[in-house]
Amino acid sequence: MYLSFFGLLEKPFAITPDPRYLYLSERHAEALAHLLYGINEAGGFVQLTGEVGTGKTTVSRSLLAQTPKNAEIALILNPRMTAPEFLLTICEELGIGVPDAAAGSRKDLVDILNHYLLRAHADGRRIVLVVDEAQNLAPEVLEQVRLLTNLETNTQKLLQIILIGQPELRELLARNELRQLAQRVTGRYHLNPLSNEETVAYVRHRLRVSGATSDIFSTLALAELYHLSGGVPRVINVIADRALLGAYTQDRHRVTSGLVRNAAAEVFGRRFAPRWLPWLGAAAAALVLLATVWGVWPLAQSALSRHPASAAAPAARNTAARPALAKSQITELAPAPAAGTGTPPAGVPLQTLLTQHQDATSPDDAFTQLFLLWGAHYVAGDTDPCTQAAQQGMECLVQRGSFGQLRVYNRPAILLLNDDAGTKHQIVLAGLDDERARIDLAGHVHEVGIGELSRYWFGDFILLWRPGTQKVKPLTVGMHGDEVRWLRESLERLQGVTAGQAVSDVFDTELSQLVREFQRQHRLAVDGIAGIQTQIVLASAVAGPDSPLLSATAAHGS
Repeated sequence: MYLSFFGLLEKPFAITPDPRYLYLSERHAEALAHLLYGINEAGGFVQLTGEVGTGKTTVSRSLLAQTPKNAEIALILNPRMTAPEFLLTICEELGIGVPDAAAGSRKDLVDILNHYLLRAHADGRRIVLVVDEAQNLAPEVLEQVRLLTNLETNTQKLLQIILIGQPELRELLARNELRQLAQRVTGRYHLNPLSNEETVAYVRHRLRVSGATSDIFSTLALAELYHLSGGVPRVINVIADRALLGAYTQDRHRVTSGLVRNAAAEVFGRRFAPRWLPWLGAAAAALVLLATVWGVWPLAQSALSRHPASAAAPAARNTAARPALAKSQITELAPAPAAGTGTPPAGVPLQTLLTQHQDATSPDDAFTQLFLLWGAHYVAGDTDPCTQAAQQGMECLVQRGSFGQLRVYNRPAILLLNDDAGTKHQIVLAGLDDERARIDLAGHVHEVGIGELSRYWFGDFILLWRPGTQKVKPLTVGMHGDEVRWLRESLERLQGVTAGQAVSDVFDTELSQLVREFQRQHRLAVDGIAGIQTQIVLASAVAGPDSPLLSATAAHGS
């Protein structure tokens, strides 16, 4: 879906173990070296373990691609079987014909296998058995595996065995009844997750293999990807693939840390706060404490200078003044609600609001309020909302994003919430500042904290916007028409250029540069192409006084 958008030839983060995408970190190179040693040198067992998704299977596929010409590999991917079935599978992998009468006989299968191994040794060929997911081997089968290493000549073993599995394999081989097998393990290696630096190199390596010519993931996005994945390659792949899809749906050519967090939320089924949020909260608390002390101290000094004897007064007398001071400070900092909005007293939990207004949080309720903000009319149960919007000169944008994305668009939006009981609610986000959000429930505006709202909102939203022209399409160099003329007029108006002579309707390099500057100022993907996102943000920036915005300050500041 997103390949042509990013200029890729194939999906870079598929979870299939393609050896072409093997990134040989220092630990993966060591793991591969251990396996190659197991093929080229005579010995008993080689053991490779690692957590789920750390790249064990991919390393084993790379091993198969580098198999020496004189080696034959028997690869068993699902070892959950009985001992006779295990022996029969080895014979099938090596292409050894087994008579029907011998298929169920452990002795006959061992004899057939031993005869084949001796003939291969005489021909100078090495036979290697690779068992993936070896932690699933039953003790009975492991004992049979040990007995296979007894097939030998006076100088070397006839069968080299490589066991690949999860950490449980180490626990399995540590059992007392399997100590004979454990003593024959000549090489052990445990594959750990990637480091932060290796994660960055891993992502860039896979992107280059798939045809990328630039860094699609920002530096902060790569750091967030490592933090959320723990350096496990499979988890990196899943999150990165979802992040690319999210960037594509938002018409963004660069993946940000916010997109990575949204992708991880989809993968793990829970939201992730930015890593800086905990220490930012601690720093904010420290600043509030410092500001309070700074404000109270001069007042205390003044009081002491006027009434020295009051220093010895009971503590209860002093504490009576402190709440009044703190309350006055909070009142000055808190924004006053708009008149007639019906804002309830501060501190009402959002869950309580949703429960109280659950009969007014349906999609029809939300679209009715959103259309009213635009001075439009919505008919419940008629045609779909976006068709009704188009009939009244507006467009719908259905997207998954963040509060940062909504601030950039600066338009009221319908948010899909899930409360503590799992009930879905559609509410209208009518206003947004740095810490508070104003939501519209049944025509009454309620103010809630963004942190509290984030508990119930997983990023899905719908907003309306009014295009400058009838046709809406991405605009780029070489195009012309009324859409291009509106784009140029709007950008020049923001730069203070007064309308004079006729405005060109040709998208040239000069206009592309204006688009780039606008995108840079509004934290959009800087590519010089006026895509849908750029046009929405531009329409908000040049909106008239009657046009609904999330923040009038943001519009003036742009």
